[in-house]
Amino acid sequence: MTDVYACSIGTPGKKWDDEHRAQWLAEQTIKRSYQDEVLSKIESLKALFEVEQYGALAYNLDKYPLFVMKSRDWDNSKATILVTGGVHGYETSGVQGAIRFAQTKAESYLPQFNLLIAPCLSPWGYETINRWNPGAIDPNRSFVDNSPAPESAALMAYVQGLGLLDANNGESNIVAHFDLHETTDSDNTEFRPALAARDAETHDNWDIPDGFYLVGDNDKPQDNFQQAMIEAVKQVTHIAPADKNDEIIGSKVTQFGVINYPTKALGLCAGFTDAAYVTTTEVYPDSPKVDDENCIVAQVAAITSGIDYIIDAIAR
Repeated sequence: MTDVYACSIGTPGKKWDDEHRAQWLAEQTIKRSYQDEVLSKIESLKALFEVEQYGALAYNLDKYPLFVMKSRDWDNSKATILVTGGVHGYETSGVQGAIRFAQTKAESYLPQFNLLIAPCLSPWGYETINRWNPGAIDPNRSFVDNSPAPESAALMAYVQGLGLLDANNGESNIVAHFDLHETTDSDNTEFRPALAARDAETHDNWDIPDGFYLVGDNDKPQDNFQQAMIEAVKQVTHIAPADKNDEIIGSKVTQFGVINYPTKALGLCAGFTDAAYVTTTEVYPDSPKVDDENCIVAQVAAITSGIDYIIDAIAR
């Protein structure tokens, strides 16, 4: 898709002020239920996981509590696997893929690792099908000190409180972090135009990749790890090809279906843990070749194949 869309809020060339942000917020509506589609499924997993509330969003303290699913027999001598979903609430298979992993595959990894699964960091975004939070802030650019996004700040504080991060030397007891995302056609029709208007910027690349791809970390790309996930996921769904510039979303392809980002510098969720193995999944749910179930299964395949690769690497 290369059509260019515009946002009706604000004045071209001028950044949004508080009035513009309020106008944007007033246009958002509830479209689905966090309680029915997320919290009820987390509740059903209490026999397998310790379910802990790590915060609640001030937008609505009762409606938007934040939960993680955590290994019941937590062992500080084990390495930890972190799975996050719903950093962008509108990216459905990220949320449901994290839950499906917990429902169907996680138990087999519990003897070897501590598992920590945060399936929906942005429940308001989930219900309103939004990339941003109510302040028109992107949580996935907000994993930074003094974060402006409570969604990001709450998870960082919780993980720090578990003693998994060593702020003094950058070491982490989190061996791998799988951050589950989607790239959708609405990125072009809604979210990128709004971003351009909010920040008074021009966006030149409007190509939406047709298929699944991964985003590794520039500082520790772990090419073989990423390749193992691509090989597994392509048994489930199609992998996004590079565009005519050998790029995906404006970044050079490092191997089939993989690009790398400076995750920490950009404030991405995948960058805050300093894990040795880091990936951001990107499913394309708007393809005529897939359906909701296929997208969820692709997310699970990425997680399981990534963990299996790490197990093999440890054994070697």
